[in-house]
Amino acid sequence: MSAFGKHKRTHPVAHRRRGISRKFLQSRASGRGAIAAFLAVLGPGLLAGLSDDDPAGIATYSMLGADYGYRFLWMIPVSTLLLVYFHLVAVQIGTATGRGFVAVIRERWGRGVGYVAVIGLLFANFGTICAEYAGISAAASLIGIPSWISIPVAGILISVVVVLGSFHHVEGVLLVISSTLALYIVDGILARPDWSAVVHNSIVPHFPSTSAGWLAIAATLGTTLAPWGLAFIQSYAVDKKIKISDLRMERIDVIIGSLLTGVIGMAITIACAATLHPAGIHVESAQEVAISLRPLAGSFATVLFGTGLLGASLLAAAVVPLATAYSIAEGIGAPASLDLDARHFQLFYAIFIGVTVAAVSVVSLPNLPLIPLMFASQVVNAVLLPLHAIALQMLIRDPKIMGDLRPGRLSLGLGWMGVIVIIACISALAVSWITSNSDASVQRDVPAESSR
Repeated sequence: MSAFGKHKRTHPVAHRRRGISRKFLQSRASGRGAIAAFLAVLGPGLLAGLSDDDPAGIATYSMLGADYGYRFLWMIPVSTLLLVYFHLVAVQIGTATGRGFVAVIRERWGRGVGYVAVIGLLFANFGTICAEYAGISAAASLIGIPSWISIPVAGILISVVVVLGSFHHVEGVLLVISSTLALYIVDGILARPDWSAVVHNSIVPHFPSTSAGWLAIAATLGTTLAPWGLAFIQSYAVDKKIKISDLRMERIDVIIGSLLTGVIGMAITIACAATLHPAGIHVESAQEVAISLRPLAGSFATVLFGTGLLGASLLAAAVVPLATAYSIAEGIGAPASLDLDARHFQLFYAIFIGVTVAAVSVVSLPNLPLIPLMFASQVVNAVLLPLHAIALQMLIRDPKIMGDLRPGRLSLGLGWMGVIVIIACISALAVSWITSNSDASVQRDVPAESSR
């Protein structure tokens, strides 16, 4: 136990009900059954990982495959490995301290730095939340439901589940929703890709030579390893009351969640590389992908893609506001938990509802230019990602914070290598933008052999 966690005080109305699944708690405590022990800690890694495959992520993977074929597939395994490492780091810090990311930042470097972290995450997260509700609207429109119905209804249902449900029930609903993302794997298989090209380009890196190519690389990294996801998994693991004795099983949860995130991202990219790229179809949204797949891969592929889009949007529309509520509440020292007593006013729930209502209102406005808002939020995410990764590395190497859980030199060295990769991708993108003469001169980096 770290000295950092010894001073933690629990709010009197926090954790009235156990966050860890009650059904498996007794089996885990008594040491009976590895499966029961795993099911008891299942959740943080799976939800944090799969929520990265949100509408913005689906659109990014789709454009990667449609514009560049199989050429940049290698970036997804690289991003997935970074996701595994930094999610494990975040969970380990949360377990050692009993605090979420912003709470640790606030106590380690002061309130000022904590407030800066909150403001940055709030701005970046809000554009992402708008993207989630835009994804709900797009998925609903595929079956003829107008956005003025689908968006408010989704916002109300998600808010009711989060505010009125216990941690255990909210987690159960989110895990069920997350299972719909498996449909993308089926879509990838139905596309009948060139598997030899898939294997080759997943292993052998091909680097872009234009700013458009570097944008695709940086966007793939940013959509897989999102700052809000790193903040969420740490706070959620604390809320779930993951203990040091649970870490071995929780690491399995994190690895499975991260690998599934990468597999789904690969499936989406492969499906578009095998169908849209040969046809020369460029897409800018997940909805366009679903519509474009109909004549190329059949109506069943469109249904699968649309259903997966709806599930991904609903999952992320709950997780990203939760990450925001955790961060803001931690930043000002208020209790942050899904098990707070909803019969009395709780700032945590008020923040969740506030950002949800704001996002629903913005997305519902007619003719609103959502793309600039989402783009601005992604720019902030690109800036926050290396800062967040560096902060995690500095925290986990601090013996006062980690105590006996401080990792060895090899693990820390690999982490700093990951930070260098992140900074290199963001820097390459910045340099390509600066050196680019004009937007008109930017051409897609697609050589004749790109599909190989």
